[in-house]
Amino acid sequence: MTPPDATATVVLKNEQGLHARPSALIVKTANSEPFKAVSVTLRVGTREADCKSIMEVMMLASPRGTELVFEARGSGAALAVQALVQLVDAGFGE
Repeated sequence: MTPPDATATVVLKNEQGLHARPSALIVKTANSEPFKAVSVTLRVGTREADCKSIMEVMMLASPRGTELVFEARGSGAALAVQALVQLVDAGFGE
């Protein structure tokens, strides 16, 4: 597998961790128009999920304080990772 074009690690700050609503926001962001051609993966420890799949992201259910690693490939990878990091840093608006 080719190395990612962009990667970032961020810590979950919201009280409830990675549950349904934050998972949906990650998927919504990854599927938004500027990132349609970008492949984005979310890693939690040894587990990973395609950020465009709600089921895969929800399966990573993680508590507050967990490190999330976003990796992206394709044109716009850096912007996609940046948008997802900002989302997590903002506590998903919770």
